[in-house]
Amino acid sequence: MSDTSAASRGVLYPARLPTFHREPVTAELAVFVRWFWVPEWNIDPGRTSRQHVIGFPACNLVVENAMTGLSGPTSRASYRDLTGKGWAVGALLRPAAVPAIVGDPAALRDAYRQVDQPELATSVRAVMNADTSFEERRVAAIAAFTEWLSDRLVAPSEEGLLANRMVEVAETDPSVLSVGDLAARLDVSTRTLQRLAAKYVGLPPLALIRRRRLQEAAERLRHKPDLDLTALAHELGYVDHAHLSNNFRAVLGFNPSAYRHSVSAT
Repeated sequence: MSDTSAASRGVLYPARLPTFHREPVTAELAVFVRWFWVPEWNIDPGRTSRQHVIGFPACNLVVENAMTGLSGPTSRASYRDLTGKGWAVGALLRPAAVPAIVGDPAALRDAYRQVDQPELATSVRAVMNADTSFEERRVAAIAAFTEWLSDRLVAPSEEGLLANRMVEVAETDPSVLSVGDLAARLDVSTRTLQRLAAKYVGLPPLALIRRRRLQEAAERLRHKPDLDLTALAHELGYVDHAHLSNNFRAVLGFNPSAYRHSVSAT
């Protein structure tokens, strides 16, 4: 599955998105950054646009007009209420970038914290606040972000590359249903997986696998609202409908039937 096709999996209500663009990263920086994402919004006065996300198990470095922040890996669905006029430019970091940019990812779990990166913020804000088209602003902002990251990231370690591979396999291989499956696929011990996940992701290995299955379940329900839930559960490796529903409720706060109904009403 390509990055561009996988990108939509984390958005629970795509129809509610403002102007939004994801730009996959290529060349040398691709080992550190999966994609850049750039939304712009202009919400009518007195109104709010709530954006629900079940994020990828990763950290994001984000520049906004009012702050620069680091968002950590999430253990549950999250949302943000957009109001007024604004924009953001974010980089979805791969595990190999985490030690240099984030430090301890577990300390950022389910959090969004301000960071002091004035050079990055100044360069991105200068182009995003220019009187040009969205496409011109986006291209210039990504170029500025790319230059800043490239100046700070050295060649990845072998361990960092293995952490990248761990996340990639957990996210894309439907045959991986347990930590044991993931360890066998990578030819490492489960203890090694646990150490890599703690250092480079901030979530346990099983959470990586469950996130992919839950994102796939939500995506299929969006595209096929009449899908049989028991059949869906079996396709995704759940023991039964109840296990799928329990996972849904624990992370999203509602069951698959409620989600299906809310999507059809959007």
